[in-house]
Amino acid sequence: MRRPPSGQGKGVQQRHLALLSLEGAGTARASRSAAMGQHMSVFDRSIKVLALASALSIGAAPARADLMDSITSGFGLFGSGGTKYQTEVTPDIPAEDLYNAGLARLKAKDYEGAAKKFGELEKQYPSSDWSRKGLLMTTFAQYEHPKYDDAVQSAMRYIGLYPNSADTPYVYYLAGMSFYNQVPDVMRDQQSAEKALEVFTQLVQKFPKSEYVNDAKYKMQVTRDQLAAKEMNVGRFYLLRKNYPAAINRFHDVLGKYQMTRHTEEALYRLTEAYLAMGVTNEAQTAAAILGHNYPDSQWYKDAHALLQSDGLEPHEYTDSWLSKIGKSLHANLAVLQ
Repeated sequence: MRRPPSGQGKGVQQRHLALLSLEGAGTARASRSAAMGQHMSVFDRSIKVLALASALSIGAAPARADLMDSITSGFGLFGSGGTKYQTEVTPDIPAEDLYNAGLARLKAKDYEGAAKKFGELEKQYPSSDWSRKGLLMTTFAQYEHPKYDDAVQSAMRYIGLYPNSADTPYVYYLAGMSFYNQVPDVMRDQQSAEKALEVFTQLVQKFPKSEYVNDAKYKMQVTRDQLAAKEMNVGRFYLLRKNYPAAINRFHDVLGKYQMTRHTEEALYRLTEAYLAMGVTNEAQTAAAILGHNYPDSQWYKDAHALLQSDGLEPHEYTDSWLSKIGKSLHANLAVLQ
């Protein structure tokens, strides 16, 4: 799908990545010390418990211990030459190191490797701010890869866990862009456009003062135009095959859902054409009248006027028509833009 370039989204991502890089280098040292201190305390207690358990086991049942030594040595279950299995406790990698390793992979454009490193933060430091940061950066790495479906899943999980985080608007934006970048041409299914519109709408409604709102609004308009174009294509298809009721339903959807797109003028003309072909002249006249009232210089209005005149009719708005209500809504929306 062709879209006018918009640099805001990319700039925002770069600023955010730079901010997180500084944050990881600065504030993480205190978290690292606290995490390592807590881990060593747990480690020391674990060693004491193991020593006590070993002493109790040796004192209480030496014969069983000898028997187990013979069995394990004879069958080689725990190594050759009678060597016993050694339990080794491997300390966790410090959170700051994992985070910086993920950033390094991002810089090297190893997005899959970066996502794995950030994912380890969630596993090793659950219920911590490192876990939150890890999920945020996992989403970003998946988006940059691009693995859009994975990015959407991670984004939705982040929104569910941290709905009021300072970074939540950015995560909505990443989810919306993941759908937006998958929008195909108008001849194909437009589910991605519908999803993008839905997510961007949530972003604008929930975070109206966010720095991502302006770009989200622009992309909402693009997706609406795309969805309207799809409806127009289907409507024209039915019109050519003289399935007028089906065509009217499609043009009606354009006016009801996407009336502030560039397809509104043609939709009103096609309604004039379809209703006239069905012999429903009052609706045909109303459609043409609304078209002329809101777009008096439009070529679509000139064509609609000529079409009515060829049947001895003139544009006239019948106020009991459903189109009359659409016309009032359209006029009010256009007035706001002027």
